[in-house]
Amino acid sequence: MKSSYVHLREAFKQKAPAEWQELLTRWRKSNAIVRVQKPFRLDRARILGYKAKNGFVVARVRLFRGGRKRPKIRAGRRSKRMTIRKVLKMNYQAVAEQRCQRKYPNMEVLNSYYLAKDGIYNWFEVILVDPSCPEIISDKNINWICSKKHAKRALRGLTSASRKSRGLD
Repeated sequence: MKSSYVHLREAFKQKAPAEWQELLTRWRKSNAIVRVQKPFRLDRARILGYKAKNGFVVARVRLFRGGRKRPKIRAGRRSKRMTIRKVLKMNYQAVAEQRCQRKYPNMEVLNSYYLAKDGIYNWFEVILVDPSCPEIISDKNINWICSKKHAKRALRGLTSASRKSRGLD
């Protein structure tokens, strides 16, 4: 007997290409960071701590793929210094969390997960929590995020994706 979340996961994996194409076209036309009513992948969101109650918010973040290298140096450098290094050493998911944290400064990033990608963009959904919400303060499982030491977790590299990009997990 499979749980309903297993069925949701399988349905997500088996979406028809035509459905995906229509969905990604709509997402491409929308803003880079969009607050959504409910998670697109409910199974993944629930695993990462989302609950359908006041204080929890889900935002879809769109990021450009690629283009994270410096342009080639054409002026005088010795060959040792002419290498093209990555400007950004974080993964896309950590960048998405940080952008979402800056867009919603009164919220805290709990976690995030991958949605989709095409030739131009990557999409992630970020789960945000409002630490000043009474429902969050009274919930014993999530009220740890209300303390000051967990402020701006994404910007300080303390979320799961940020820790992975720093090589800690």
